[in-house]
Amino acid sequence: MSTIRFTKDHEWIRVEDGRGTVGITDYAQEQLGDVVFVELPEVGATLAQGDEAAVVESVKAASEVYAPVSGQVVERNEALEAEPGTVNESPMDEGWFFVLALADPAELDGLMDSEAYAQYIKDLD
Repeated sequence: MSTIRFTKDHEWIRVEDGRGTVGITDYAQEQLGDVVFVELPEVGATLAQGDEAAVVESVKAASEVYAPVSGQVVERNEALEAEPGTVNESPMDEGWFFVLALADPAELDGLMDSEAYAQYIKDLD
């Protein structure tokens, strides 16, 4: 069973078997506009929770993507380099950024579930 959690910086992490797939939320991609470039972390990089992990650039702005939890990058979505617009088209599925091997699964407890995140973005508007 997978668990999905969200950060206040609009990253999501879907966890299954000690690995977390990370991307940005639909709300984040809407705020950015058309994504034109994505810079991904290197496989093997070790990230602490809150570290800058990736960069996403749009026609409007550049924005950092932060590690929602600590871990080691074990995979990255190479397809985004050729097709960065996938982040706009499918932010929660095909537009994922990287996969982490979780260092401390307890860090997930500090993140929001989908209900709490929905309320969080509702409060922003």
